[in-house]
Amino acid sequence: MANLPTSPKSQMPLAIDAQIEIDGIGMGVLSDGTPFLTARGLARLCGIQHTSILDIANDWASNRPAITKIHSLLQTHGLTYEEPYTTVVDKGTMSHAYPDGVCLAILEYYAFEAGINRKDEALMNFRLLAGKALRDFIYTQVGYDPENHVPTQWKQFHDRMSLVYNAVPAGYFGVFKEIADMVVHLGQSGIHIDSTFVPDGSVGIHWAKHWKAAELENVYSPRIKYEHNYPDYFPQALSNPQESNCYPESALGEFRRWFREVYIGAGKFEAYLTTKVKAKSLPISVAQLAISSYANQPLLK
Repeated sequence: MANLPTSPKSQMPLAIDAQIEIDGIGMGVLSDGTPFLTARGLARLCGIQHTSILDIANDWASNRPAITKIHSLLQTHGLTYEEPYTTVVDKGTMSHAYPDGVCLAILEYYAFEAGINRKDEALMNFRLLAGKALRDFIYTQVGYDPENHVPTQWKQFHDRMSLVYNAVPAGYFGVFKEIADMVVHLGQSGIHIDSTFVPDGSVGIHWAKHWKAAELENVYSPRIKYEHNYPDYFPQALSNPQESNCYPESALGEFRRWFREVYIGAGKFEAYLTTKVKAKSLPISVAQLAISSYANQPLLK
């Protein structure tokens, strides 16, 4: 048999990057690039009941002959999975994504190894989808290009950064670019920027108040305006170009101290998240994750 593809082990919380259903077969790609099928989609390929896939998942750690054989098929191709699926939350709903490696092992089992439970449909589909064919099929159906793809959850940050990266005049800094490390850290914790979660707006407002109250213009020289644009699919783009403040580079040290000790350390970031929760634009679970992601960070010590 052809080699099964390997599903990479990610340390980041995974999300669904792209998903589609074709002829009752639910499929998609996770944020680490792993193609997957839903339980119902996998069952349809194998020609079996949806409940049979659920039974395999529930018994994954057992010594049932079928489970033992599926594990053996995986090991033949150098694969092991502690669980047969990845649990993901998409639009507030929890679902199970079965990676392509597991799918092909189960499909191979029902094609050749299931005894009286062998399925002709499984045999036909395995012949069509063995090796990389399933992976390539899913990529094609969802329109995913693994060579030139920005994962969906990073796309909005990527698109915003591409518009502001060189927009600030030489000798000055802008808030969005300066807090990019924070946005990346949040993304690695599973919290991604979108049109309703724009932390640089909050940072910019509080920093501007500090700049004025501390009369920092007298210390570092005046701030100036630059054109800040949002990607055209953001609601904020209706008022593009927007005039935003940028500050003398000589004030960077003060900004970083203020950001560490005041915005994060003194609770302004937590207050921002609280307002988002009250406005129902951010789930409380996400806000709690964002706060806890900074709880043990060196910048708070």
